[in-house]
Amino acid sequence: MNISAWSIRNPVPALLLFILLTVMGLLSFGKLAVQNFPDMDLPTIKISASLEGAAPEQLETEVARKIEDNLASLSLLDHITTTITDGSVSISVSFQLEKDSEEALNEVRNAVDSTTDLPSEMDSPSITKVTVQSSPLLTFAVRSQRLNETELSWFVDNDMKKALLAVSGVGDVSRIGGIDREVHVDLNPSVMASMGVTAETVSSTLKSVQGDTSGGRGEVGDRRQNIRTLGAVDSVEALKDIAIPLSDGQLVRIGDVGTVTDSFSERSSFGHLDGEQVIGVQVKRTSGFSDTGVASDIRTAMTSFAAQHPDVEITEAYTTVEPIIENYDGSMEMLYEGALLAVVVVWLFLRDWRATILSAIALPLSVIPTFIVIHYADFSLNTITLLALSLVVGILVDDAIVEVENIARHLRMGKSPMDAALEAADEIGLAVIATTFTLVAVFLPTAFMSGIPGLIFRQFGVTAAVAVLASLLVARLLTPMMAAYVMKAGVEEKEDGRIMRTYMRVVKFCLGHRLLTMLGVAIFVGLSLSAIPFLKSGFMPASDDSQTQVTLTLPPGSTLDQTNAITQQSAKIIAGVPNVTHVFSAVGTASSGGVDSTTTTDVTTATIVVDLTNINDRDVKQTEIENDIRKALSGVAGTRVEVGSGGNGTELEITLASDDNDALDKASSSLEEQLRTLKGIGAVTSSASLQAPEIQIVPDLTRAAALGVTSDAIALAVRVATYGDYSSSMAKLDLPQRQLSIRVRFNSDSRTSLDSIANLQVAGANGNVNLGAVADIRIGGSPSEIDRIDRSRNVTLTVELNGRILNDVYSEAKNLPALKNLPEGVHLVEQGELQRSSELFQSFGTAMAIGVFCIYAVLVILFHDFLQPLTILMALPLSLGGALLPLIITDTSFSMPAVIGLLMLMGVVTKNSILLVEYAIMSRRNGMSRFDALVDACHKRARPIIMTTIAMGCGMLPAALSLSGGDSSFRQPMAIVVIGGLITSTFLSLLVIPVIFTFIDDFLQKLRRLFGFTPNPAA
Repeated sequence: MNISAWSIRNPVPALLLFILLTVMGLLSFGKLAVQNFPDMDLPTIKISASLEGAAPEQLETEVARKIEDNLASLSLLDHITTTITDGSVSISVSFQLEKDSEEALNEVRNAVDSTTDLPSEMDSPSITKVTVQSSPLLTFAVRSQRLNETELSWFVDNDMKKALLAVSGVGDVSRIGGIDREVHVDLNPSVMASMGVTAETVSSTLKSVQGDTSGGRGEVGDRRQNIRTLGAVDSVEALKDIAIPLSDGQLVRIGDVGTVTDSFSERSSFGHLDGEQVIGVQVKRTSGFSDTGVASDIRTAMTSFAAQHPDVEITEAYTTVEPIIENYDGSMEMLYEGALLAVVVVWLFLRDWRATILSAIALPLSVIPTFIVIHYADFSLNTITLLALSLVVGILVDDAIVEVENIARHLRMGKSPMDAALEAADEIGLAVIATTFTLVAVFLPTAFMSGIPGLIFRQFGVTAAVAVLASLLVARLLTPMMAAYVMKAGVEEKEDGRIMRTYMRVVKFCLGHRLLTMLGVAIFVGLSLSAIPFLKSGFMPASDDSQTQVTLTLPPGSTLDQTNAITQQSAKIIAGVPNVTHVFSAVGTASSGGVDSTTTTDVTTATIVVDLTNINDRDVKQTEIENDIRKALSGVAGTRVEVGSGGNGTELEITLASDDNDALDKASSSLEEQLRTLKGIGAVTSSASLQAPEIQIVPDLTRAAALGVTSDAIALAVRVATYGDYSSSMAKLDLPQRQLSIRVRFNSDSRTSLDSIANLQVAGANGNVNLGAVADIRIGGSPSEIDRIDRSRNVTLTVELNGRILNDVYSEAKNLPALKNLPEGVHLVEQGELQRSSELFQSFGTAMAIGVFCIYAVLVILFHDFLQPLTILMALPLSLGGALLPLIITDTSFSMPAVIGLLMLMGVVTKNSILLVEYAIMSRRNGMSRFDALVDACHKRARPIIMTTIAMGCGMLPAALSLSGGDSSFRQPMAIVVIGGLITSTFLSLLVIPVIFTFIDDFLQKLRRLFGFTPNPAA
């Protein structure tokens, strides 16, 4: 049964169906999250282990290697990345996208639990699933004229953090700057030595008495009671009176051997906004939530919170949301502009407002129902899904154009609107269905792509396929039905215009000179393929978010105050660079952007976030401003400077790994030196760890044994005297809302010289002895940080691309002698954008092959022919030249958006060929000769093909010319590929496809004669 005919005779069900779909689509649209890109994080589990004071080399041997060995056998593992710093081990276990995150968490937990022989004094490693986005959504600056820094820090930790975490979608709140309150017991070494008391004795005694302990049960008065021992004091003054037993049986008060103060712990970070010291508060969202929705809720909550606390000033330091909003608005504008231009094109061709309205109605009725699937597929409104809708705008109106134009042609034959709609819909039905399912056959295989590229392509492919299927529903159910009741009988068919007459002459010439035509085509395709080596490729194009960052790294051993001074100097310089609006600095942290972004804490590093003039209000690119910043900071001495957020398309990371540390260091140093010779790049930095200064204590084992002193006793005495006990082992002072750690150690004078350390008392078999009597004390060095990947040490060399293309620079790097001739045992590890780029082109090749096969299979089923579908597929290589040449001319990289555009192009160019071939086959079945059928097909189908091509091209024009708002770096390459490919493929298809049809038909007739079948003109 003809569904279009049924809809024309029964219009009510179709109208009700689209009313229902529209209402559901609008409701779904209101529920969709708005993001910049889909959440692109791989299933990742974090393992954190800490042993305060332990050196990185010690932790590598005693902790990291043991845990890594147990993780290596887990299934679907992507990378095991380990960072070891002083006292801390952080292991990131990332899995392939197909891995269930809960299953991954359980497997990692079991692997860590089965790791034996970890240091006994270390707490059990914490294992958490990463559910929070790595980059902050909003950062606030907090300051107060009334509260001091300690009070303001507690206000942020207690009050502000509670208010922020109450907002749905907030996953993490962290503080930058400020201080933590802590009780200090600073012991006097001279008094302690005279009394024969060690710092460890004071610390352990204080911990044993400063606490409330439950235990026991009483039965007083015929009732049952629990028993608690309340030994904890509740004030600093009371702590001074706690007695410490001496070896001779006497007691001494803590206040007599040291100073007890209500102080603060060692500062680990500073925050500054435009030169003024503030406390920064970074807010990160939970994966799966809307960027703009969560940011809006946070701002609303903070406005209310600030009103309740007028003595505290809370301002927004910087945000990553504004570029997302601008890109969303830009994508929506592109969608609206493209739809409007497509409708204008229809009117210019048809010059009939009724036919134009019928074509225009197809757009919202195809797009709005798509939101239903986007919502239930758990997608979001992001750059990818909105671009999918923008790209298919021309296709969505395409089916309606073909239907309406065909109906208008039948009306010009003198038929009534009802008859014209019935006959035209029946005539064009197969072609419309074939073209739609061809497009679906192109898009759906993207769902089988793997990795991060697969995640992005899946959202694109499903969105585009659903929108195209919705347009088919409109074209088959609604457009013919409305045409039958709305359109009026047209004037008689006019004679062909000059353009059509010229085109028909050219078609007949091509059909009469088939070999010459094919020679021209072969030359064009050859030239198109020869352009491929000139393409520059990458994973993602560099974006312009009107925000960048500068990372400063000082030599190991630098203090926080030194880092802070350099940071303030650098921030002042940056503020003077043109187009810089605000500068926020976080001293003590280092952040990297992009898909695999990370944040590390280190007093020798600082991150400066630089807000730039809005992209719409300046003429220079972000890369040029970053270059200006780089030049301005060239005079900052003794500091490694990295400029750029580390986002997609801005940096090349080359990672070398080896188990041979010497060979790795030599290879990375040589490569770093040679990378600096590449032209047009920014800074080259290495993650190779410098030697951090350390005080090394080497026990004289013979003398120590004679005095009954062990290495453990030495380590314990030195740690407690100079730093205090482990945080988990410290005594606590209970306050109404929190606990304060009580840090017991010698006063600061005892840490300023080797002689002071040598005079520390160590417990022996016959009393305390001086440390210097049993050990040699000297200044030495060890790696400040150890990086490992997949159970080997690694060094990552980061090259700032400075506007150049990722794979272009990487190709030059691979030709450097240091990388071509790596020492034995040193190997290259692809990670980050290099890995994603490789995955992209491998997956795309597979998806393209599957897509072509699916197109062929669909056409075989619809046309009942195995050979003529090859005619349609010949349109694919015809589009290559037009798609690739504009990329070379505009110096645009062949990256993910261009790949998406090429995928879209595959479906569109076959769509045009189907219209030609289907009509020619139908005409031959009606008795026409092959030549006349092809000429008639070109005559009847040229107009709708050109209409749809121009409509789609105009729909992409705002993106290609960067006329839509926001950053167009992702939208532009896609539009360039589609427009260029459309123009060449349409022009060549209208001339070449009829010629290819004749060659395929000749071959088919020869086969039939060869096997004794009667030739059939309908073939």
